[in-house]
Amino acid sequence: MYVAIEDLTKTIHGRTVLEHVNLRMEQGTVYGLRGPNGCGKTMLMRSICGLIRPTSGSVEINGERLGREISFPRSVGALIENPAFINNYTGLRNLQLLASIQNKVDEEEIRQAITRVGLDPDDKRKYKKYSLGMKQRLGIAAAIMEHPDLLVLDEPINALDEDGVRLVRDILHQEKGRGALILVACHDKEELEFLADEIYVMGEGKILRGFRVGEDPNEDEEPEGRDKQDKQAPAPQREKEGD
Repeated sequence: MYVAIEDLTKTIHGRTVLEHVNLRMEQGTVYGLRGPNGCGKTMLMRSICGLIRPTSGSVEINGERLGREISFPRSVGALIENPAFINNYTGLRNLQLLASIQNKVDEEEIRQAITRVGLDPDDKRKYKKYSLGMKQRLGIAAAIMEHPDLLVLDEPINALDEDGVRLVRDILHQEKGRGALILVACHDKEELEFLADEIYVMGEGKILRGFRVGEDPNEDEEPEGRDKQDKQAPAPQREKEGD
C-alpha cells in the first residue's frame, strides 16, 4: 500500500486551499500533519479519501488514480472533522448499518471494534445520549472496524480523556503493526510526536517541511496559517467522558 500525491492543487471559490503538494507515503508507517487552523490539513485528508477532486495534480493509491481509475481508495477508514451518526440508534446499530454497505466484516468484528475503543457494544443508550468523548470513540471504531489498508484520522484525540488518549496510541500502534498506512492530524504538537513516525508541517496550503520524529531541524519555528491571528491553534477540546 502506498499513496503518491503529485503537484496537488485545490482551489475553492477562487481561494487556493492546497498548493503544489507532493508526498509519498508507505504502508506500516504513521504520518502526522501539523499546522494551525486553515493550513490545509483537513483538505489534504479529504483529497486522499476521494471526497474532493483536485483542481490540478493527482492522488494515486497503489498506482490507481483517484477520479480516474477509482473514485475512492479501495480500502480506507476515516474520521474527518466530527463523527456523525444516527441519533436515535445505538452505537452498535450505527456501525452495523455502516458495515452493511460493503459487508466486509461480521457482527463479531463490529463488536470487537467497539470494545477496542473502550465502549460497550451492548450499551442500550442512543447515540444522542453519548458524551463527546464517547462519540469520538465510536467514530474511531467506525474507522478501524473493516481493517483498512489506509487509515485517516483528523484530530482523533479531540474530546478524549487521558485514558482515551492512551487508547488511541495503542490502536495506532496495533494498526501500524498489521501494515496499515496511517495519516493523523493533531493540534497537540507533543501528542503528535507520540503518535507519528514522520511529520509534515503545513502552512498556507503547502507542505513546508517533513521530518522523522525527533529530527526536526526547525523545531522552534511556527508555521503560518491563513488567519494571522491564529498563530497558535487551540488545544483539542477534552472532557470527562462519563459526564
